[in-house]
Amino acid sequence: MSKLFKIITLGCKVNQYESAFIEESLLSRGCKKAEADQEADLVIVNGCIVTAAASYQTRQAIRRGIRENPKAVTAVVGCYGQVFPEELAKIEGLDLIAGNRGKSSLPELLMHENRQTSPLILREDFTASSAFEHLPVKRFTGRTRAFLKIQDGCESFCSYCIIPMARGPQRSLEPHKAIVLLKELERNGHKEVVLTGIHLGTYGTDFRNGMNLYRLLIEIGRSRSQIRVRLSSLEPPEIGSDLIEFMAGHDWMCRHFHISLQSGDDTVLKRMNRRYRVREFTDLVDYIHHRIPQVSLGVDVLVGFPGEKEREFNATFEILRDLPIAYLHVFPYSKREGTVAAHLPDQLHPAIIKERAALLRGLDKEKRRMFRSSFVGETFQVLTEGWEPRQGGLARGLSDNYLKFTIPAKAIATNELIRVKAVGVNDQGMIGMPMEG
Repeated sequence: MSKLFKIITLGCKVNQYESAFIEESLLSRGCKKAEADQEADLVIVNGCIVTAAASYQTRQAIRRGIRENPKAVTAVVGCYGQVFPEELAKIEGLDLIAGNRGKSSLPELLMHENRQTSPLILREDFTASSAFEHLPVKRFTGRTRAFLKIQDGCESFCSYCIIPMARGPQRSLEPHKAIVLLKELERNGHKEVVLTGIHLGTYGTDFRNGMNLYRLLIEIGRSRSQIRVRLSSLEPPEIGSDLIEFMAGHDWMCRHFHISLQSGDDTVLKRMNRRYRVREFTDLVDYIHHRIPQVSLGVDVLVGFPGEKEREFNATFEILRDLPIAYLHVFPYSKREGTVAAHLPDQLHPAIIKERAALLRGLDKEKRRMFRSSFVGETFQVLTEGWEPRQGGLARGLSDNYLKFTIPAKAIATNELIRVKAVGVNDQGMIGMPMEG
């Protein structure tokens, strides 16, 4: 009888990609995905530790998986197992703990793993020579947009971040392999692919032959056909004029940058060990907006960092308020053991962090409204993504510049690029009408 499996994924797009690899590999070995109400034989939790809250959510997911699937082999894989395996080993009923090395062999191991009285720990330290582990994914079942992991690892060592310990040194997928996977995803019906990595902007630095993200995009442009390409998060120094001009000049490149700012105050950035200054960011945003007027600019901001004074927070708020930003991702700081920031003085009271996060989320709401409203009357190519649940006759879709559309229609095929005119806005995004031709 085929084994039934469930995969629970927390965290970033890289985790989602790696979960897709595990799923595809298990399916190719004759396993089947369990339905929501079925007990599984295998439960795999791909966990996250980027914040203390993410770690807590991972432990909750593990315990829920064990409780709901009492006869299953339960494994946790990824960053949590790489950095804190002993912490996970205390969870009763857990059978396997695997880190971030050797994931290509995980599916075969899971096929033959048995229940354990104490969890088996499979973890290796990263070394300076650790290579990029090729985890090919041919399709993302149930998704119109696919992710393609082309980079792993980080060497920035921001003072609040545990990820360099979890993911190891910077390393990249060879360009020809990236293009092969891109074509495979297109052959399997995907109309958009998001290039992703732990530190995407450092793509190619380990090759030492001049390869970088911009040059990879040139190679993709020479080989592609109809698929559109989106970039995941980048840091300000990694977005050069060559990348901006390339996006401005190629309609298959999604007009969307998601920029990791974290703070709008130079002294806070220095304490965070971020290697840029606010002026670089503001000049960059102005330049991008000048060259790509309809671009969507999203920004990560970390609020409540140790020692963040009110004037420093206000500086962040005012800069984000005044720039042509489309949306914010607001992260309240939480102490992450194993990082420098966990031991810095002047840790802020949670109530102050919560209050400041609420102010930035209010700004985010206003930014989204202003961005959407500026496009009423414009026409976009929208990738249809399915039907709105509980709202009959409304299809969902996404434009290249990250506008979420609801489209009144009797029949629209999922996973198609269609012309849509923006006729209004709502709390979720744009209201669109399909256009002929």
